[in-house]
Amino acid sequence: MKITMLFAIIFYLSSNAQTIYFPPITGDSWDTLSSISLGWDQTELENTYNYLKDYHTKAFIILKDGKIVVEWYFDSFNKDSTWYWASAGKTITALLVGIAQEEGYLNINDKSSVHLGKGWTSLTEEKEDLITIRHQLTMTTGLDDGVSDNGCTLKDCLQYKADAGTRWAYHNAPYTLLGKVIENATGQTRDVYTTLKLKNKIGMNGLWITYGYNEVYFSNARSMARFGLLISNNGIWDGEKIMNDEQYLSDMINTSQNLNISYGYLWWLNGKGHYMLPQSQIVFNTDLIPEAPDDVIAALGTNDQKIYISKSLGLVVIRMGNSALALSSFDNELWGHLMKAVGTSSSVEDINNVPSQFKLEQNYPNPFNPSTVISYKIQATSDVTLKVYDILGREVATLVNEYQQPGKYSVQFNAETRRGESLPSGVYFYQLKAVSFTEIKKLVLMK
Repeated sequence: MKITMLFAIIFYLSSNAQTIYFPPITGDSWDTLSSISLGWDQTELENTYNYLKDYHTKAFIILKDGKIVVEWYFDSFNKDSTWYWASAGKTITALLVGIAQEEGYLNINDKSSVHLGKGWTSLTEEKEDLITIRHQLTMTTGLDDGVSDNGCTLKDCLQYKADAGTRWAYHNAPYTLLGKVIENATGQTRDVYTTLKLKNKIGMNGLWITYGYNEVYFSNARSMARFGLLISNNGIWDGEKIMNDEQYLSDMINTSQNLNISYGYLWWLNGKGHYMLPQSQIVFNTDLIPEAPDDVIAALGTNDQKIYISKSLGLVVIRMGNSALALSSFDNELWGHLMKAVGTSSSVEDINNVPSQFKLEQNYPNPFNPSTVISYKIQATSDVTLKVYDILGREVATLVNEYQQPGKYSVQFNAETRRGESLPSGVYFYQLKAVSFTEIKKLVLMK
């Protein structure tokens, strides 16, 4: 049976302003983008997949301008499975504190004792009164993080080490007590306040669960991605301001004190030149994640729970799973893979004029039948690839030297693809790479 096919060639136009997409707050629908259409390196993306699989990942998502480009699940984990955020959930608390301040329930310059009661530590009243909510947000309470249980919130565990504001130390207990600050200030539990002020507004699921002294957030991977998307868009979800205080939002994701300049309000910051780590007073004289863009901000949790945001690349990246690497070198290794896949590639929107040495040899006929050839006359004689991918990034056709002449390359659509199937209707992309030049075009096949 003869099949007539109509191909329309659609070029993406360059645009200075990117429109951020937001998924509906109910249901499962979420628009996607093909990594091929963005010019991402498919081999490096496959290497990233294998790396994540080898290092105990359960879920991995990449959003580009809000749309899903990568959504990978491993073993029995799926999009409905829930997992803990660990300390990455601290960033939710940071946002909630800001919302409570905006609503007039508290001020981050309040003494913590205003909301926790006098005597919430074992310190003298004079020293305790030095501690504010801001110090809890910035890990600068001066309380001793070297006690036997760093997470213990009992009075006897909260001991003096230094005056508030004079020492940075990653200390879970003062952070955990921010939950009590929110509850006592608003009259609502942290779970209820999270639901009303965040979850219901952006379509997240999940809940806070108490483990010993800690309160840990659990959700599915897409909810983590939704939260990252909200923060990447300055607290605005599809035109609705979840938080109006732009100054607080800015302070939250920028240097909050001069002791560890790679730390904001419970967010980690890249590109600052030096940083400190939990359970250490050593200052490392390098960026937090040298392989990542300088503007990356991160929510980091034990066992490598991650939210990374890069506004310059329009990316939100999340990872859930078991511990990957000791000492968290995982962050740098992962970004090494990611930047090879996405960091140096040209997006379709950035591809404009084709250099003369890569001349398309014929116009596209209508109808476009299986024997039609996409042909280029290319001066380069090496480092040339010309491939066709489907919307899932699977290669369906490759370069051949159709004319048996030096410098002439083509892709021919035969009746069957390399998978032994005829091409179904849908979206395809062909990608030409020659030396440092890349061109990507989108094909829409309608049978």
